[in-house]
Amino acid sequence: MRLSLVPKEHDYFRLFSDLAANLDEAAQLLVRFMEDYGHAKSLAAAILEHEHVGDKILHDIVKRLNKSFITPIDREDIYDLVATMDEVLDNIEEAVDEMLLYRVQGPTEYARRQAHVIGEAAHVLHQIIDDLEKPTDLMDRIIRVNSLENEGDRISREAMAALFDDEMDTREVVKWKDIYDALESAVDECEHVANVIESIVLKHK
Repeated sequence: MRLSLVPKEHDYFRLFSDLAANLDEAAQLLVRFMEDYGHAKSLAAAILEHEHVGDKILHDIVKRLNKSFITPIDREDIYDLVATMDEVLDNIEEAVDEMLLYRVQGPTEYARRQAHVIGEAAHVLHQIIDDLEKPTDLMDRIIRVNSLENEGDRISREAMAALFDDEMDTREVVKWKDIYDALESAVDECEHVANVIESIVLKHK
């Protein structure tokens, strides 16, 4: 097996962008899923397909890491970046899967709001990662992702409080708590991605 001693930097950054684009598309499908629940099954299937595509891109990046002695950014940062993006997508798919599995009648207003937060955060991350090879003026967008995570936290707290304020059936409370947890985790992991990128940028200034 021939190992590459010279990094093909553009190939790495292209794969990062492919992974970010795939995540962005899945996040926009999540927004549609919440807004057009009549087509929930077909939209969930499309999200699952994006999850499979993301897994393949992640595998390709890890395989490349194992073959290269030199990488354009620190090896652990590459793995953290791509694994965390994968976590965002896994949580999106989990929330959608749970809504169908639990046979909920439709999304709550909190679920719709959280989906929009995830959609915007994923889109901003896509823009950031597209510019990562030649990073300039990324901090405003990183801060925007941090702000979106704060907004997601507020929505999550409101959603949890409403579960008990509305005297919902216990089974419904359990269902929605799982769904809200998955959505909140997706938002949290978006911020984690932004933090990893910030660390990468500061190291390579």
